[in-house]
Amino acid sequence: MKNNGKRPQKNGVKKRKRSGQSGFGKRGRKGTQYMPPSGGERKNNKAVPMSPIEMEGVFNCLIPEAQHAIKAAGYTTPTPVQAKAIPPQIEGKDLMGSAQTGTGKTAAFILPLLQKLSAEGTRAESRHPRALILAPTRELAVQIGESIQTYGRFLQVTHTVIFGGVGQFPQQRAMNIGVDIVVATPGRLLDLMEQGYVKLGAIKTFVLDEADRMLDMGFIPDIKRILKELPKRRQTAFFSATLGPQIASLAGNMLIDPVRITINPEQPTVEKIRQQVLFVNREDKCELLISMLSEPEVERVIVFTRMKHMANRVSDRLKRAGIKAAPIHGNRSQSARIKALDDLKKGRVKVLVATDIAARGIDVDGISHVVNFDIPNEPETYVHRIGRTARAGAYGQAWSFCSAEERGEFNGIERLLKKQVPRNLDHEFHSDRALNAGRYPASGGNGGKRRFKETRGKGQRQGRRVNTRRRRARAAA
Repeated sequence: MKNNGKRPQKNGVKKRKRSGQSGFGKRGRKGTQYMPPSGGERKNNKAVPMSPIEMEGVFNCLIPEAQHAIKAAGYTTPTPVQAKAIPPQIEGKDLMGSAQTGTGKTAAFILPLLQKLSAEGTRAESRHPRALILAPTRELAVQIGESIQTYGRFLQVTHTVIFGGVGQFPQQRAMNIGVDIVVATPGRLLDLMEQGYVKLGAIKTFVLDEADRMLDMGFIPDIKRILKELPKRRQTAFFSATLGPQIASLAGNMLIDPVRITINPEQPTVEKIRQQVLFVNREDKCELLISMLSEPEVERVIVFTRMKHMANRVSDRLKRAGIKAAPIHGNRSQSARIKALDDLKKGRVKVLVATDIAARGIDVDGISHVVNFDIPNEPETYVHRIGRTARAGAYGQAWSFCSAEERGEFNGIERLLKKQVPRNLDHEFHSDRALNAGRYPASGGNGGKRRFKETRGKGQRQGRRVNTRRRRARAAA
């Protein structure tokens, strides 16, 4: 056989490329990442000047292109966090913000960032972005990227989203072309930095979102490594739902004379959420969930579990009962997680079963119910969970399934709320054992803790087991 120098094809047949298929094979999943236009495309795509429109509050301070994008997205009135956070950022000041989930804080840092980058009139050089936004999870990074796309639709500001779980070639290509904004999770960003694809020397604005969740996930060392590569002269925005000592210390090392804003520090839950706790034996939780989901007012639901395997188990049980459900957690592929979110948004599934870490960044309108299938270990996590409903002025419901083993955790939630969550004792799976286990007033105190330990028994051994369970839950989520 004549050898023409080409590699022989299997069985002598050339492999045909499917229509629309790129030459990059499976390196990176289609539809999961934003690709900026090439330099030539950006030069030919001239922005059309827009006229300012009359808007409410701080929205009047924004450039016309941002105003028209806000109006096209269906918003007219700024939220409290936007009203407080946007003006100092436009003035170029550092910001330290504490706000609950669902308060509109993503737009609170994206809108002034877009305005600043648009006013500069320059373009990012290859591998040298002008702004960096760090997020703890892939889902939150994607949501922030979508918000940039929404509010920057009339601006010539480019961005890309960098996260793990997908091929890095599209991310490398975006950085080689040059983008204005990089939205990233810490791990993949450090990988690309070490390979030379991302250089942070030109960063003028840095945003750290969900700093408390970064701490929970063990990302603080990564963040400190990234901070060392950032220019000293920059504008920084720091957002966290809670402000513990470690978070405050991190903020102190990042910010210079920041403007501090706090939204509703004394009201940790959304008042428009109707909360209920249902006491049930652990083995009856799935059947209780199925019976509750059959109610006609239940439209779009997020169910929270502590562990990944439990999310899979609950989702499978709902499917067997004829309820369309999908799990979302760290062990799912990125394409599966994106599909699950898309199916929930478009109504193809009724229930999303999620772990806490994976649920960070889920921003889906119209969530009618949130279900705490497992009571969270940390009381603050309860606030994050139920904040997925009652958004944009709507009403919502939050149901918590509490077993006898979880009564102590739920008592901690009520101490945080400084009130008793309404009880629903009128259901067929009610458990008096769960109701009466570890009972003590929501105000807490040493006496309450002492009575709780006596009902659980086994003294310090039991305490060690609880701590082990907490560590496993954090690692598994």
